[in-house]
Amino acid sequence: MRRREFLGVLGGAAAAPALLWPRAARSQQPALPLVGYLGSESPDLFATRLRAFRQGLAAIGYIEGRDVAIEYRWAEGHNERLPALAAELVRARVMVISAPGSLASALAAKAATSTIPVVFETGADPVAVGLVPSLNRPGGNITGVTSLNAQVGPKRLELLHEVLPAATTFALLINPANPRNAEETLKSSQEAARALKLQLHVLNASAERDFEGVFTQLAQLRVAGLVIANETFYAMRSEQLGVLAQRHAMPAVHQSREFALAGGLMSYGGDTMESHRQAGVYTGRVLRGDKPAELPVQQVTKVQMVINLKTAKALGLTVSPTLLARADEVIE
Repeated sequence: MRRREFLGVLGGAAAAPALLWPRAARSQQPALPLVGYLGSESPDLFATRLRAFRQGLAAIGYIEGRDVAIEYRWAEGHNERLPALAAELVRARVMVISAPGSLASALAAKAATSTIPVVFETGADPVAVGLVPSLNRPGGNITGVTSLNAQVGPKRLELLHEVLPAATTFALLINPANPRNAEETLKSSQEAARALKLQLHVLNASAERDFEGVFTQLAQLRVAGLVIANETFYAMRSEQLGVLAQRHAMPAVHQSREFALAGGLMSYGGDTMESHRQAGVYTGRVLRGDKPAELPVQQVTKVQMVINLKTAKALGLTVSPTLLARADEVIE
């Protein structure tokens, strides 16, 4: 082989690895840490909550697609699907499972793993429903945030009775497809009803097709007002329930501001946007190396009351100046 040809062959051999280097370098880049997100509804219905969750992650330095990857699983309003979806996230070997916005999601995630960290967000009392043994010392692999929506449930009955002081019969709507939440809600609401010397009828709805039947039952029972339980399935359908309450001329109270905006009499509930943001913060802290057992359960204590005065007038109800003064927002 001539000297020039030999040098050309050497040069080509040396250049080949250099041409391949960028692709090889990319393939050797470490994978992004993987978070599993277990949602009880759909991404569309959870859009504002997802935005708040991502804001919390970003506050700790994790931007989705840049610093962290998220594997989503959605139950589309069917709680019975959650255990299988949680198991899928475990098999995907995520670093942490975030289960925000639903007690059923949190319980499914907890049941699926005792080793992968779990961060929940729920309106329920995490101790009462068995998520953690203590708020200050959650222990194990699970911690999270509570918006205290369940704890203010009895207050919703008190507020409705304050608007209807002469009434003695009310109704409570619960979701039997979320049994732990339904049990706790029913227990606290019945205690409040006994203290106020009120009769409380209990109605069930676990699908949208049940809603019309519920309002038909309310008319048959001749109840004065309806308390809609703290429940993710109901919160995601606040506008639909508000429209139905207005159409059936039923004084009603629910957790979500959207319920009052849609025609419901009033709403009273915790700040779920802040609690979802905090869930994102805690997820980021776990990714950073903090241990769930050492992260106390956060309590978002801000509660907002919205009164739809236009609806009250249409129902022939008088809302006292004292109650109006306590409201965070009055719709006229």
